[in-house]
Amino acid sequence: MRTSQFFLSTLKEAPSDAEVVSHKLMLRAGMIRRMAGGIYTWMPLGLRVLRKVERIVREEMDRAGAIELSMPAVQPAELWQESGRWEKYGPELLRFRDRHLRDFVIGPTHEEVITDVVRREVKSYRQLPLHFYQIQMKFRDEIRPRFGVMRGREFLMKDGYSFHTSFADLQREYRNMYDTYSRIFTRIGLAFRAVAADTGSIGGTGSHEFHVLADSGEDALAYCPASGYAANVELAEALAPASPRGAATADLQKVPTPGKTKCEDVAELLGATLGETLKAVAVMRAEPGEGEPAFTLLLLRGDHELNEIKAQKAIGEFRFAHEEEIIEHLGCRPGYIGPVGVDPARVGLFVDRSAAALADFICGANEEGFHLAGANWGRDLPDPGAGIDLRNVVAGDPSPDGAGSLELCRGIEVGHIFQLRTTYAKALNCSFLDENGKSQVMEMGCYGIGVSRIVAAAIEQGHDERGIVLPAAIAPFQVCIVPMGMAKSAAVREAAEKLHDELAAAGIDVLLDDRNERPGVMFADMELIGVPHRVVVGERGLAEGKLEYKGRRDADAQMIPVGAMVAFLRERLCAA
Repeated sequence: MRTSQFFLSTLKEAPSDAEVVSHKLMLRAGMIRRMAGGIYTWMPLGLRVLRKVERIVREEMDRAGAIELSMPAVQPAELWQESGRWEKYGPELLRFRDRHLRDFVIGPTHEEVITDVVRREVKSYRQLPLHFYQIQMKFRDEIRPRFGVMRGREFLMKDGYSFHTSFADLQREYRNMYDTYSRIFTRIGLAFRAVAADTGSIGGTGSHEFHVLADSGEDALAYCPASGYAANVELAEALAPASPRGAATADLQKVPTPGKTKCEDVAELLGATLGETLKAVAVMRAEPGEGEPAFTLLLLRGDHELNEIKAQKAIGEFRFAHEEEIIEHLGCRPGYIGPVGVDPARVGLFVDRSAAALADFICGANEEGFHLAGANWGRDLPDPGAGIDLRNVVAGDPSPDGAGSLELCRGIEVGHIFQLRTTYAKALNCSFLDENGKSQVMEMGCYGIGVSRIVAAAIEQGHDERGIVLPAAIAPFQVCIVPMGMAKSAAVREAAEKLHDELAAAGIDVLLDDRNERPGVMFADMELIGVPHRVVVGERGLAEGKLEYKGRRDADAQMIPVGAMVAFLRERLCAA
């Protein structure tokens, strides 16, 4: 490929609304252009990267035994109503009506559609297992699309669905996909980590996320270097403190804390550590049990953060209480609330494990401008027992598998696999006849990869002050040739074109920059767009029978004999 035959459109500066590194660099490199909020045109350069990711995904899915198909992006509402997700999915589901006033959606995912296909086509256990997948544009109406294609509304996704006669066979395919995803991200050239995860709105009984490791990642991951344990912080269990709760040694006393509404400020004022304070989070439960109050306090140690996923599993759906609701139930504005003296008929209490181990702690007095010091469970308020897990783990916590301590890192989710079990098969009556002619509900698995998100995640992981640093497997071009004064020197032009043709014949994806531009402009553009290997052709080097080579991550260039350059590059590409 020559730049004169390609469309290269780079920018010196990113638009002001670009937030994260990948968004800025993809715009500057001319990979994408914004059409509307969260909706982008993939320009020729970006599309080359996207297609390379897609090819690796497709090759590994085919290798794993999955069968490709293509399902419609427009789905009838009846399927979503049948599965129960028409209302549950929420406003991210883009709904519309056709000219006959029939309801449809633009598919954000395809569990309903593929289940409908299989229930119509598959009748016998002899036809199972099956695993279908597709690579298709999806649409989710994000309330606040941001970060370019990282969290866009329209995105390219690989979604796969497997159907089985037994849970054991589903587990086999789940392991197959775990290994397949690991091969995909390894082939692409990404540093990644697979972690146990919450199933979220998709449902099912077990799942793993695959994260590209990057400091800019939205997700916090917990892992144990000693054991290999890894989980999203949403799911990682915070074990109860190993030491038992201490005995009460202080009297309960009300102390003035004017203007101090944060645990940090209260602890500083009273000369205590943050871990000696108790934090009360007021919520309203959507469906409390019979006789239980809706207004509830979730109690954590002051240095810990509430994990909303864990809390939802413990108490059901909830929302954070409004100030007027807090005043109504506790007679006090937020910042000074606590559990001592509350009416259990009006206020529910759920205590985190670490908070349940506190003694002589500080908490709100339910009176503006005051806190209580020397509070103790069992004496000043009911004993919570061991408590429940309500918090995010922190670095240094014991690993849930008992094999060391946890460390934290950040990641960008690019893949997610689920054991759906019978969630959708039951709802849509997807069944088969077993060996005895008896009808059985199929077991299902679901496996997604964010193909377009991988491009952004790779850039978040690989970039420097000069631009994008992509792995060779997905770079828009593997090698670029930058000739010095090609328009003026027949020798440079002939050598550059000869090398281009030899590399192309060797199956190497090469770009010859034949623009009539200054060397600095060409160098800057090739570094910006992320080409991993650069060859400079100049008269001085040719006079010595050599060409200049520089890898995108190399500090210095090196001179390679003209006749050896193709073999040299092939060796470097194979090594990568």
